[in-house]
Amino acid sequence: MPFPGPLFERSASAPPVPRGLPLVIALTGFTDAGSAVSRVIDYFRDELSPTPLVVFSNDALLDYRARRPLVSFEKDHLTDYRPQRLELSFAHDALGQPFLLLAGYEPDFGWDAFAQAVLDFVEAFGVSTVTWVHAIPMPVPHTRPIGTTVSGTRAELTEAHSVWQPHTQVPATAGHLLEYRLSAAGVRIAGFVLLIPHYLGDTEYPAAALAALDSLTVATGLVFAGDELRDENRDYLTKVSEQIEGSEELARMVQGLEERYDAYMAGSTLATPMVHMGDLPSADELAAELERFLATRPGDDDKRGS
Repeated sequence: MPFPGPLFERSASAPPVPRGLPLVIALTGFTDAGSAVSRVIDYFRDELSPTPLVVFSNDALLDYRARRPLVSFEKDHLTDYRPQRLELSFAHDALGQPFLLLAGYEPDFGWDAFAQAVLDFVEAFGVSTVTWVHAIPMPVPHTRPIGTTVSGTRAELTEAHSVWQPHTQVPATAGHLLEYRLSAAGVRIAGFVLLIPHYLGDTEYPAAALAALDSLTVATGLVFAGDELRDENRDYLTKVSEQIEGSEELARMVQGLEERYDAYMAGSTLATPMVHMGDLPSADELAAELERFLATRPGDDDKRGS
């Protein structure tokens, strides 16, 4: 059971925040293909140095056994304890434009209370728009731009940027609940689902984070540099290409995905639905082929915070 304490604490040193700012939401949780959201959170925290306004209570919202804090051990003693973080912060983009950022883990408990708290903050700060991103694996090739499915109340974004519009039921995330409640409250909100190549879904795929930042820019006008991510992505794609060139099976797989993707995007009546997986290798099989070199990439865990 969650700890029956306060849901959040306001920062005593929080600066004054102008009304009418956009709110960006990035929550890790149920699925994060290509580590898109976790890398975006790292980018925000490392590059933008957001100032916390509200810190949500781990004891109220987090299942420690599912997502354990990290400790650092040096020879014979502990040197650091790093709990998970879920914060509403005040930040500025690469051009100095201000915005609000809700970033961290997806709550394990208290979804209704959490959603109500976010709605209250949206009203209190007079938020202009809300944009959130998450990522799912799809049978699409890495040689094509990362597509998105866009939901929410901003029809102009859905019409311009939603390449796949399914009729389906999926397990919900806290982000879905926020979108549902905010939509009902008449807030201008857009949710971007990044469609990540399924054979790269379990890796840290830099293009996924870049696509997330691009989606946020499209929706808000905020500008994010991401130069390190772009450099990392070039190296990553070079290694992927080398591996595929050395495997006939992988080359055929990518070619098949490209043909299916291109037919789908062209609106061909012969196109197979993008979610069809019948004659494709499984994600596990493809990941095993790529694991050999992806596992040798310089570890990001040493650089990333919780």
